Amino acid sequence: MARLKIGISACFMHKDPTRALFKGKTLLYVEESLVHWVMRLGAQAFVIPSVAVEAKVALREYADELDGLVLHGGADVAPESYGEKPLKDTWQGDRVRDLYEIELFKAFKAAEKPILGVCRGAQIINVALGGTLYQDIATQVGEKFNHRDWNIYDQNFHDIDIAEGSYLAKIFGSGKQRTNSIHHQALKDLGEGLVVEAVAHDDKIIEGIKFQGAPYICGVQWHPEFHDDADGALLSGDALLKDFMQECEVRRSVLRMTK
Repeated sequence: MARLKIGISACFMHKDPTRALFKGKTLLYVEESLVHWVMRLGAQAFVIPSVAVEAKVALREYADELDGLVLHGGADVAPESYGEKPLKDTWQGDRVRDLYEIELFKAFKAAEKPILGVCRGAQIINVALGGTLYQDIATQVGEKFNHRDWNIYDQNFHDIDIAEGSYLAKIFGSGKQRTNSIHHQALKDLGEGLVVEAVAHDDKIIEGIKFQGAPYICGVQWHPEFHDDADGALLSGDALLKDFMQECEVRRSVLRMTK
């Protein structure tokens, strides 16, 4: 069986005339842990670039060629992407990246290819389906727990509650589980077709979502690629990845049978 080909959305480092390296140029990049995580179970990882207006290649062509999509973590989602204005200048987000990833999401959804969203990726799924976000948890929800601590970054852990009978419960089991937390935005109003799979134990911030129906679309607010699978206190990153890969295999088999 040929290896699965999994697309990963790119992060943007926008033009900066003061930057010494690639001065004034936009850079597309991925975080190494995420790429290595996708490859860990044997899939090939492909970074999907943004597409210029004059390009002869469309993002939908990547959806046709690849078996699944992982939406990367990273910069804030721009409030304009869900019909709001920034409450603070520092919460402007990345509208350019939003438009690229929303188009990418819609292309893979239309092709009925599995989609997995990590952190920002889960937020993009929600926004692409018409949902909204809290621009800042501390300001709009309260601070029962600091969901993003720059000093300890991916070592900032908390408990989440996975709903009994949910899709994530089939993977991890229901009830209290432990994950990392590296975000200050969060899902507010759910997008069309989404259900809540998990919430933070302390403040009930949404931590997991699943699309009802086809294709497979799942989003988690934590970073499973940062979890040490040798640490039994944390949810297994590989368990979620394996489930996603199985969905990609099933979809690929269906497409082969219809050709």
